[in-house]
Amino acid sequence: MISAQSWADAQLLWEFQQMHHEPRPCSVGIGLGSHDLGVADVTVDLYRRGMFPLIVFTGATSRTTQERMPRGEAEHYRGRALELGVPADDILVEPKARNTGENIRFTRRLLGQAGITVESVLLVSKPYEERRAYATARKLWPEVDVVSASAPLSLSAYIDSIGDSNLVIDMLVGSLQRLITYPAQGFLEYQDVPDSVMAAFDRLWQAGFTSRAVN
Repeated sequence: MISAQSWADAQLLWEFQQMHHEPRPCSVGIGLGSHDLGVADVTVDLYRRGMFPLIVFTGATSRTTQERMPRGEAEHYRGRALELGVPADDILVEPKARNTGENIRFTRRLLGQAGITVESVLLVSKPYEERRAYATARKLWPEVDVVSASAPLSLSAYIDSIGDSNLVIDMLVGSLQRLITYPAQGFLEYQDVPDSVMAAFDRLWQAGFTSRAVN
């Protein structure tokens, strides 16, 4: 049973993690691999709206996707985009990345090897990963402009789509923990976390929502 306080705290984390950027035309759209095929759907929608001429899907598999996406997250995203009518020539696949840092570094390398000039990227992620993905890209690819995007869902709607409220709150906590701790390790750009969000994070941590935390 999730308490009213935990629900309120999860909502604070949810709202903080989203960047609220207005989509604008960029050199390339990057769909960050995960368990959520909705990332591919959002990437395709932005492509259809003329926000970029080329899509890169990036991601291998993880413990949450190895059964659902045995060919790799990026390959399953590509399959989804092809089903939705995106021409194969407009999709590149980066199939080896196993974390957000590798998503950025390997995609940057792939585009460089293809001779594609990149001045800006539209970074598509899960809603609760927007800020961490943005901060990672700013650290590892500082010379490009970064615009963030995700499915425009409320927390409750996202939980309904996943079907596991505890898991989603665990992932919110894990994502914020990385946002807080990774700058000191050089993995991402520092982001100021408001006191109210830190207090919400601490309460959720004490309540045991830590299955996606890192040691």
